[in-house]
Amino acid sequence: MGNCWCRWKPSIYRVSSNVKSESPKYQAPPVREGKDGQKLPSNPEEVEDLRRDFAANPLIAFSYNELKIITENFRPDHVLGGGGFGSVYKGHISEDFREGLQPLQVAVKVHDGDNSFQGHREWLAEVIFLGQLSHPNLVKLIGYCCEDEHRVLIYEYMARGSVENNLFSRVLLPLPWSIRMKIAFGAAKGLAFLHDAEKPVIYRDFKTSNILLDLDYNAKLSDFGLAKDGPVGDKSHVSTRIMGTYGYAAPEYIMTGHLTPRSDVYSFGVVLLELLTGRKSLDKSRPAREQNLADWALPLLSEKKKLLNIVDPRLQGDYPVKGVHKAAMLAYHCLNRNPKARPLMRDIVDSLEPLQVAVDDVPSPASYVINNGVPAAEFQTRENA
Repeated sequence: MGNCWCRWKPSIYRVSSNVKSESPKYQAPPVREGKDGQKLPSNPEEVEDLRRDFAANPLIAFSYNELKIITENFRPDHVLGGGGFGSVYKGHISEDFREGLQPLQVAVKVHDGDNSFQGHREWLAEVIFLGQLSHPNLVKLIGYCCEDEHRVLIYEYMARGSVENNLFSRVLLPLPWSIRMKIAFGAAKGLAFLHDAEKPVIYRDFKTSNILLDLDYNAKLSDFGLAKDGPVGDKSHVSTRIMGTYGYAAPEYIMTGHLTPRSDVYSFGVVLLELLTGRKSLDKSRPAREQNLADWALPLLSEKKKLLNIVDPRLQGDYPVKGVHKAAMLAYHCLNRNPKARPLMRDIVDSLEPLQVAVDDVPSPASYVINNGVPAAEFQTRENA
């Protein structure tokens, strides 16, 4: 893992309350040139030149006209979702699209140009990181477009959308306990891979909206725009501007800007709490003392008599009590105020493995409500768009 893209001064973002998982509410002015006078890549040749010494995965450079074909001219009914970066469209690469390319469904993430909250540097970070990393629990980057003002990323299509849309949906069936633990296990393996890489990577923005699901509910981490190379040698942390999402960001990171892999562990604990309780990390509609999920739930996680009262009521008691206790204690340790006392992600993976059960109650796409003519299997990716 190289620091090749880090020579450009990052845009400044404030941590967002992000109740609806929008991107941070600060927009830096568009900049195409770094402080040292080096320009950001502006065409595929420059991008590939930047990737040459670090790239492990081949990426396809698409033209913008090709993306129009893939998305049927970015049809509005192809929109899967959106956020601070821009809109995401469902696309299809046909058999005769380009020699050597197999037919494939894709997700096309379009940068909003001057209206983006993240910007060109975060687009480049994703190209760099996902061009080097490959793991079953990381979303696969297929290619990109860097043409004129267009900055686009092309990913594998994840049919069930984000964990956020599945977990908090008002129309989909509640996720069974077994699926929730499968999601936690897969996401943990993705984070553990990043932390244990030859040159560690800190994900920095772990949350339910950045975990995507395929048809079999396999979890894959997406959106590497805020990822950061981890500390090396005798360094214990990376000092950086605070970027992320309130409710998920570790308290010591918010206070000091000191970033470590244990910062991701705290965020994982919050997501595990969301899976356990069915509540959002921040929910302003709840009473004041219950709005911050971690603050409200933490004192209850170690009390067996009270714990079952905070389990997602939509599960209707259909869960293994011992499994709930173990998951709750794992979340409790992840949320320790002392980052050094939190477990490592590899140990979290080991703790979650015994909680995996045979997944024979996976809801089929046909079991979902069809809303306004949108196929139910795709509606979950659009509900919060």
